[in-house]
Amino acid sequence: MSNALGSGPSDSDGPSSRVRVGVLSFHNSKETKAILNAVSALGHEPVWLREESARTWIESGALRFDPDVDVVANRLLLTKASQPLDDLGVATGYTASRPVLNPPDAVMRASHKYAAAALLATAGVPVPDAYMAFTNRTLDERDRLTAGTVVHKSAIGTHGDRMSLVDATDAVSPRIDRRRAFLQEFIDTGTERAFDVRVYVVDGRVVGAMKRYAPSDEWRTNVAVGGDVEDFTAALPDEAARLSRDATDALDLDYAGVDLLCRDDAWYVLEVNVTAGFKGLFDATGISPAPSIARLAIERAGGRVDPDRVTALSTTLDDSVPDCTPPIEPTDEGPETIGYTERVAVSTEQGTADVIAKSDTGARRTSIDLDVAATIGAGPIVDTTQVKSGSRTGRRKRALVEVDVRIGGRWHTVTASVENRSHMSYPVLLGRDVLDGYRINVTKGAPEE
Repeated sequence: MSNALGSGPSDSDGPSSRVRVGVLSFHNSKETKAILNAVSALGHEPVWLREESARTWIESGALRFDPDVDVVANRLLLTKASQPLDDLGVATGYTASRPVLNPPDAVMRASHKYAAAALLATAGVPVPDAYMAFTNRTLDERDRLTAGTVVHKSAIGTHGDRMSLVDATDAVSPRIDRRRAFLQEFIDTGTERAFDVRVYVVDGRVVGAMKRYAPSDEWRTNVAVGGDVEDFTAALPDEAARLSRDATDALDLDYAGVDLLCRDDAWYVLEVNVTAGFKGLFDATGISPAPSIARLAIERAGGRVDPDRVTALSTTLDDSVPDCTPPIEPTDEGPETIGYTERVAVSTEQGTADVIAKSDTGARRTSIDLDVAATIGAGPIVDTTQVKSGSRTGRRKRALVEVDVRIGGRWHTVTASVENRSHMSYPVLLGRDVLDGYRINVTKGAPEE
């Protein structure tokens, strides 16, 4: 590989040089797009570090990145990642030679809600009482938790997913959806309609605050479940603002959304959200945190920003598709030609199999053999489909799983059906869901081993 890629920003350019800000994000969130657009609007260069475009290697003792950047804003959504430790490792690689906003060790601490509460409590930040145990028996023996209503919640999750209110003596599971869970004291605000407060903090400064009201038939206030929002920036009490800053600082985060509740004039920090959304806050306050995050990244790398420009940009949430969005696949001169049979790779996060597949433009969906699915650890089942049963009358149900298929030099993520193809010549059939964009030469076939 070429040595053209640098191992870090050049000091010779001086602090006023144009900064390349990488936003590390493997998902297409509005927040990622807004930060990238803000970097561009502030006169610096945004770079979207996503799976389709980013790579790194070690060459002759030097750490290389492509594309190269001066600073990284970490926007990895670990709460929904199937393998969060893998993504943390990617972010950790950048910390070896680049400044990283919301560094991975801090994100790991904050993403685990009980661990974050433990750190906040030891730092003197008031949090609700909580209890975590790892078996049904020890979870039931929760005499340390006060009687009354408690919240049963996943230790890792977003949008209030699968949270429930239970009595302090109810039998509950130590896991929710295969993730560890814990119990947290329910803070009753004593108001007719349940609400909490979300405060967005960037670089130790409150950018904006909103009240979030639960729907009439709900106790959760999350915007994702239909909660209403109201501007609370000017009315935010000094104590709530201080706790929000203290909580972010205690977890060593550069930016976060802090959720608080007030009971009897005492404020408590419920959660600290590393990848808190921008839309609800903007709808309530007319303030976007994106320009403030972009400013912090640029200045962290030694660049300069006009503060008045940051203020002006904060009144708009520009989450349009950035010009720097990398193409999902490399462009070429035209459709690739493949054979009637083709050697392909079928992959999941658990494994990969190299097999010969048959192209079938008459099939709507790609299908894989049961043995191939078992070899690569395909699953979980995301749905089922009904198919004709061949020589038999009626229809049969098949499981659907998500797999990645490489044809030539291109990868495709498809929802493939799983069937017993042991009586067929080829373990994988390529349907129109992956064949679109290819030319098929029916006289060409993959060499048999």
